[in-house]
Amino acid sequence: MYKRHYFVIIYILLLVCSLILFQSKLAEPVVKDHGRLLPVKMKAIKSSDSEENIVNIIEEANEKDIPISIAGMQHSQGGQTLYPDGILLDMKSYNKILELDTKNKLITVQSGVTWADIQSYINPYGLALKVSQSQNIFTVGGSLSVNVHGRDIQYTSLIETVESFRLLTSQGKIIQVSREENTELFQLVNGGYGLFGVILDVTLQLTDDKLYKVESKSLTYDEYSTYFTTNVKDGSVKMHLARISVAPDSFLSEMYVTNYYLAEDQSLLSDHTTLKRERIIAIPKLFLGLSRINTLGKNMFWKTQKEYNNQIHGSYISRNNVMRSESTFMEYDSASKTELLQEYFVPVDEFTSYIDDLREMLQKEKNFNLLNITIRYVKQNDEAIMSYAKEDMFALVLLINQETNKESIEEMDQVIQNMIDITLEHDGSYYLPYYSFPTQAQLEIAYPRAEEFFELKEKYDPEKRFLNLFYEEYYK
Repeated sequence: MYKRHYFVIIYILLLVCSLILFQSKLAEPVVKDHGRLLPVKMKAIKSSDSEENIVNIIEEANEKDIPISIAGMQHSQGGQTLYPDGILLDMKSYNKILELDTKNKLITVQSGVTWADIQSYINPYGLALKVSQSQNIFTVGGSLSVNVHGRDIQYTSLIETVESFRLLTSQGKIIQVSREENTELFQLVNGGYGLFGVILDVTLQLTDDKLYKVESKSLTYDEYSTYFTTNVKDGSVKMHLARISVAPDSFLSEMYVTNYYLAEDQSLLSDHTTLKRERIIAIPKLFLGLSRINTLGKNMFWKTQKEYNNQIHGSYISRNNVMRSESTFMEYDSASKTELLQEYFVPVDEFTSYIDDLREMLQKEKNFNLLNITIRYVKQNDEAIMSYAKEDMFALVLLINQETNKESIEEMDQVIQNMIDITLEHDGSYYLPYYSFPTQAQLEIAYPRAEEFFELKEKYDPEKRFLNLFYEEYYK
């Protein structure tokens, strides 16, 4: 009998220990961004749909001297939403649409609202976004924090369409920020990676939904700059994107473009306003999967991409539907690999020579698994202090399949630094959200106002309440 009691006591003790360990793991969760290369133990994850509660979180962090990182969908892959032993402030539940001014084409939303939420809300009013990413799954606050850009030729960087926002500062105060009020913070928070406060709500400029006719064209890489300047930038094309081949048979030589022209008969718009989800998923998902494995798969995937682009030539689509690609076919799950993004900006007239140099370098990298390059246009905009568009540029978005072991990461580190060196040699820059592979020297060349940015961080947040791994890496 005593022996049985002994085993019961041991069992209870083990159960209690397990519960304590489980509680400890819950209390200090390990958080990863979308790329899964930066697991970070946080003190806590907190979220709320109440402004008052968010203010209380900041005030409590001030009292206990705990750093805060601010998160939306956590697709920034450079640690912009993570800091060890800090509080992760998850803004996704702070997601109400507050006001729509149809007359002035303005909408005010809480920062956890996604672009998909806004599109569903404004579509019945015949309104559309001016700028958003090619995917509409992201939060507005997260998109402001990285100053995204899209397909529109006239409105390229998101900051151009931001009317104003309310900001919760590190001191727990709520202030109005615009081009007229707290101007310096307007330039810092747009593209500021959550280092200057919590974006509470945002007023954005909208535009009319329009019907576009899609036209596609194949060309070679050395024709692209002239083609764009002559045929796209003249104003007749309203939205634009391009892709350049990463298939071995045509590596960085073949291209195709997709242009969206204003349809002559806008009365047909009503036939195309239903918001669509991606329908053709299985086939591109299959060929993208094959392209991860071998050169034959890459050649087949490129052929599939070109054929699809030819099929949509002459079709019609609404502006809202152009700007709602969910890219579900790109979803990827692997225990030993991940997929990373890189994005490089290069002046329009440097494109041909840049591609020549990039090709020469990448052909030597036998372990570099490049899956796709999409190209968009961003016009010069230096309104944000950490602006990537020093002049009119092409933005090249690279999708890379990558092993997660230490050796592979170190090898990737060097490849990316080499690509950035080439980009900088062509007067280009790179996008900041994607891992801290770039060196300090590369950051300072690509972002000549970086020192000013970090100095102003000290001015507005001297207690360093808002921290992340990007700041930790590059503030010297």
